[in-house]
Amino acid sequence: MIRLGVDVGGTFTDFALIDDSGGQFAIHKQLTTPHDPSDAVLSGIKEILKLNNISISDVSVVAHGTTLVTNAIIERRGVCTGMLVTKGFEDILDTGMEQRYDLFDLRITYPDPIVPRTLRKSINERIHFNGDIETELNRDEVIQQTRVLIEEEGIEALAVCFLHSYVEPAHEREAVSLIEKTFPDLYVSGSSDVYPNMREFERWTTTAINAYTRPMADRYLQKLQRELASLGFNGHLYIMTSSGGMLAPVTARKFPVRLLESGPAAGMLMSASLGRELKLPNILSFDLGGTTAKGALVRNFQPLKTEQMEVDRVNESRKGSGFPLRIPVLDMIEIGSGGGSIARIDERGLLKVGPQSAGANPGPVCYSLGGRSAALTDANLILGYLDPEFFLGGSMTLNKEAAHGVIRDNLAKPLNLSETRIAWGIHETASEDIARAFRIHAAERGFDYRGAIMIAFGGSGPVHAMRVASKLKIPRVIFPFGAGVYSALGLLASPLSFELSRSRRVILEDIDAEGFSSNFLPLIAETSASLKEAGVSDDQISITCQLEARYFGQTHEIVVTLPNNNLVDRFADVRSLFEKRYSEVYSFAAIDAPIEIINWKVIASGAEPIFKMNYGLHVEDQQKINPMKGTREVYTEPSGYELTPIYDRYLLSRGMEIKGPAIIEERESTCVITAGSRAVVDQFLNIVAELDIV
Repeated sequence: MIRLGVDVGGTFTDFALIDDSGGQFAIHKQLTTPHDPSDAVLSGIKEILKLNNISISDVSVVAHGTTLVTNAIIERRGVCTGMLVTKGFEDILDTGMEQRYDLFDLRITYPDPIVPRTLRKSINERIHFNGDIETELNRDEVIQQTRVLIEEEGIEALAVCFLHSYVEPAHEREAVSLIEKTFPDLYVSGSSDVYPNMREFERWTTTAINAYTRPMADRYLQKLQRELASLGFNGHLYIMTSSGGMLAPVTARKFPVRLLESGPAAGMLMSASLGRELKLPNILSFDLGGTTAKGALVRNFQPLKTEQMEVDRVNESRKGSGFPLRIPVLDMIEIGSGGGSIARIDERGLLKVGPQSAGANPGPVCYSLGGRSAALTDANLILGYLDPEFFLGGSMTLNKEAAHGVIRDNLAKPLNLSETRIAWGIHETASEDIARAFRIHAAERGFDYRGAIMIAFGGSGPVHAMRVASKLKIPRVIFPFGAGVYSALGLLASPLSFELSRSRRVILEDIDAEGFSSNFLPLIAETSASLKEAGVSDDQISITCQLEARYFGQTHEIVVTLPNNNLVDRFADVRSLFEKRYSEVYSFAAIDAPIEIINWKVIASGAEPIFKMNYGLHVEDQQKINPMKGTREVYTEPSGYELTPIYDRYLLSRGMEIKGPAIIEERESTCVITAGSRAVVDQFLNIVAELDIV
């Protein structure tokens, strides 16, 4: 069975093709096409199939991850979106949480709401917190207000967000159904479908973003399906979600907000899988691409998950400065440091790198595509970390002279420093920014890097990994085989999965086993239906039930996973399971208080896909034996430039040892082994580097 993974990033689109029957895989990378990402996807698919003499009709699965939704929010490229809300609550998106992310800065700002105040219309309806209906839905008002938004404001999408619809969704679903029948071309999202949980600000923000990006995601995925079919593809197209599971396109088109971190999530899952294979329980998964850097933690072999995330932060290092969303997501930190991050002199006269990025078009100056600002890749090229003749395996040549020129004119002369010092400053600034963000992320989760291993991947990750690791006191860095397209590989190791939670505040002692079970049954039906849409049969679906609960009177919940047995039988064990989990989180559970269940959650999963860590990579030139390609001048701090050995990664053999400084090149990425370090090639052809940590 041949499967193909495609990960669309801000700068590059990555491809990984696996032949399960032959145990072989092939990889490919090319520039993303920002005007229409599907162009790069389709041309790249044709290219990798052509290079490996494979017909698209022989491909059974195309697994797709994309940053399309994330970029649309940050760049505000969604559609004009309106909102219908319960009368009296039109200003929820403006009042927010009424919390300041910096108490002492009077100049702080927040991102403008996705739906402006003028596009929010009130509806005369009211449901109480317990589900009782106080004011019936005014159907005529729903139609009238929607018509005003369409005809006078030109909206293409609509979010319907009524108070307490997570308890009783009748009014909201009636309004959505009425609008869809009356205005069939309008994209409508109801909060009770997108995120049926309490806390209206997060629920409404999540629903607004879902509506805002839904037309774009729907058209993109429909076009992708149509074009793949025209090429002769008759297999399954699956879309990666931010929680690490795959969805059928029909579900992904309905809930695009769940695709926010789809590509990075695949890379993190792949890191966790490698950790289990190598018996490494605690991992920092480090992904550095062309636009952003992502860090995620794996603790006791399990990737950390959450249902809270932020996008479009005004201050990327400050929690609370962006849009708070409530969706299932692998817990990660993301900052604007990547190969295309632009270096500039800030208002203090200091060097700053990112978060602005040159992206794929025009890209760094060395791409010779029209870029005029020095980027991180320009600096790494000057420092000798990149070979201008071997970028993307030689399919793209970098202009080193242009990189020198822009760094000299834009930065070196104004700061009265040499080009080399500026280039090293850009490299070091980016590494320090990444390390600082990772420190905060780990500290907030009680994670100690000194006992962890870093797994570094992405186009630029292996270039900066050892420098970042040394700052974090991480003793070992693993550069996995296929590091340059690792997220695309991760797409092929991820199962079909869909999860859904719903708020129902219940005191445990106030319900019986039948009532307990009945709260899960609708969620099991909904999540299972999503998998069946993707072609999964009933006997292949596994169900995991979880509770978010707390002691009565507390403000924070903990997640309790129930054993996969009969729910009625598990009811008697809920208190003991909660107390066990509570003691793991807070060290004790001796409170004699009622337990309050807040959210009921179900995860439906399909069968785990076949994935072997020892797939063999097809290499064009099998005649070469010597892995050392030669030497070149590479910058090492504080020694300066020195002649450094360059190795061909594809020719490294198991057990081979490499002493730093050294450069190990592969088509999609470059590994920088720092001076004083030692690297060994393991049984899966991963490069394992040991740092000299003081």
